[in-house]
Amino acid sequence: MNEKYTQVDTKELELPDTVFIRDIETRVFQTIALQTLCSIEGVSMVEGNLIDSFLGRDGSDRLKGIHVEQDQKNHSVKLKLEINVLYGVSLPEKADEIQTKIAKEVSALTGLHVSSVHIVFKNLITPKLEGEEEVQEIKEIEDATEYSESFE
Repeated sequence: MNEKYTQVDTKELELPDTVFIRDIETRVFQTIALQTLCSIEGVSMVEGNLIDSFLGRDGSDRLKGIHVEQDQKNHSVKLKLEINVLYGVSLPEKADEIQTKIAKEVSALTGLHVSSVHIVFKNLITPKLEGEEEVQEIKEIEDATEYSESFE
């Protein structure tokens, strides 16, 4: 009885190596990058334009300045971030801080190698002065008064 089983080729019984596939959607990387950017002072995401606000895409397209490219072969990811930065902040230092934190966080949460983090500074955020809002309101009232007087 044992002779029957000794003649069976064991290679036929071996199972191939298990292949594990892990797909991570782009939105996951965008959310990780956004959460990391929220913890960094002096930066904000690029906001949508006037057409986006008319179409009601303000909240959902908040991630539009974060572009992700995955390389499945090398298990790596490239990120491109378009951000605004506060006026007076050193751009090279802020870029280093952002790149380091983003790469560390993405690697820790996804297990993928971050091959590049490209930072594009789109605009400077200027701080509003305290009296600036009051002056603007007064100017708007004066303009409205002049406009209404022109019809009298």
